[in-house]
Amino acid sequence: MADSDIVLDESGNAASAAGFAAIGVHAGFRPDPERLDMALVVADEPCAAAATFTTNVFCAAPVRVSCEHFAETGCGAPAYGCARAVVVNSGIANAATGEVGLENARKTSEIVGEAVGCPANEVLVASTGVIGQHLNLEPFGTGVPAALATLAGTADEARAEVGLTAARAIMTTDTVPKHAAVRFSGDGIGYPGATFTIGGMAKGSGMIMPNMATMIAVLTTDAPVAAPDLSRALSGAVGKSFNKVTVDSDTSTNDSCFLLASGAAAPAGPAFTRESPAYARFCEALEALCVFLARAMAADGEGATRLITVTVNGAATAADADAAARTVANSPLVKTAVFGHDANWGRVAAALGRSGAHFQQEAVDIDILGLAVCRAGLVVDFDEDEALRRFEAPEVAIEVNLHAGEESATVWTCDFSHDYVTINGDYRS
Repeated sequence: MADSDIVLDESGNAASAAGFAAIGVHAGFRPDPERLDMALVVADEPCAAAATFTTNVFCAAPVRVSCEHFAETGCGAPAYGCARAVVVNSGIANAATGEVGLENARKTSEIVGEAVGCPANEVLVASTGVIGQHLNLEPFGTGVPAALATLAGTADEARAEVGLTAARAIMTTDTVPKHAAVRFSGDGIGYPGATFTIGGMAKGSGMIMPNMATMIAVLTTDAPVAAPDLSRALSGAVGKSFNKVTVDSDTSTNDSCFLLASGAAAPAGPAFTRESPAYARFCEALEALCVFLARAMAADGEGATRLITVTVNGAATAADADAAARTVANSPLVKTAVFGHDANWGRVAAALGRSGAHFQQEAVDIDILGLAVCRAGLVVDFDEDEALRRFEAPEVAIEVNLHAGEESATVWTCDFSHDYVTINGDYRS
C-alpha cells in the first residue's frame, strides 16, 4: 500500500462499499450450468459514475451503448454521468455484430433497467468472450430477475460475501477471480469517524495491452465524489495501473472500466473537492486498488507461470520510460527467457534498443531478480546457479537504468509458456 492508513482487504469486491450489491449467476450464456456467466452490480440509489473505454476502433456494441449513456461526455476522456447498475455477461463479446449487436446491447440495458426500477440510460453494459457472435437476450430475461431476487433475500451483512460470485461470473480464460477492496479513515481529512471503502473486481488474462483500462473492471465506492471529480480520479489511477499491464500486446475490443460512487459513508457530508486532503487520499486509495488488480491480471496471464515487473529508471522523458519498459515487457524473447529461467539480459538490451527511447548504450545498467547482469552496457559476471534459484520466486523483477534523465516507469507482464499457445489455439473450440 502506498500509505499505512490505506488498508487492503483481499477478500473485498464490488459489494464491499456501502450502498452497493453485487452478484453472479448462471444465466445461460454458457452451456455449463455450474459456470457463472452474468454479473450484476446495483446501487441502492442512482449515483455518480465514471468510466474509461477501449481505444480499439473495432470497439464492441456494449462499449458504444455505455458511451451513449454518458450522453454529455460520450466515450472520450472524461466520461462520466449517473448510473444505477452495471451488467456484465461472459461467453459472448457482442463485438463485430453490427446494428443487431447495438440493438441487443440497448435491449440489455432496458431489461436490467425495468427489473431494477431505473431508466435504461442508468444501466451500463459490458460483455466479454468470443468476437463475432450475436448475443442471446433470453438469459438476461431470466437471469436478471433471479439475481435480484437472491439479492433481495440477502442480509446486508452478507452482501460482501455474495459479491464474490460476481467476480467469478465475469471470468473467461482467467484461472482465478480478481477482486479486492481498500479502506481509509476520514479522521484528519475532514470526515471524523467515517471510514471510506473502494471495492472492485476485474477480469482479464489475455488480449491485454489496454490503452485505457483492463478488459472489464467494475469499481464502487461509498465516498462522496461528484462525477467529474470521479472521472479525474479514475483516469489518473488507470494511467498508473491498468494502462501499465500487458500480457500479449493485444488491445481488446471490449475494454471497459466503471467506477460508481454512492456517498453512503458520509451521507450528511459535503462531496470531496479536488483541493481537499480527502480527495487526495481517495485518489491514493483508488490507485492502490487498481494497482493490486492490475498486478493480479498480469500474474494470471494466459498460461503464465511468473509475474514479471519491468522497471525503467533514468529515462530522459516519461514517454521514453514507458516505451522502454513496455517494449521489454512485450518482447516474446524476454517472456520466453523468463519461462525458461534464463537470465538472458541481451534480450532485454535488444528490446530497449528498439523501443525508441533515447539513451546511450554505454550508460545502461540492467538487473534481473536483483542480480547485476549488465553495467555500462557490458556484461557482468554473475552466478548462474544463484540466478536459477531466484527464478523459483513467483515474481521476476527486471530493472533498468538508462542514465539519460530522471523519469521512470513500471509495467507488469508475465512469461510466455507452452500453455499460452494451447489456450489461444483452442479458444473457440
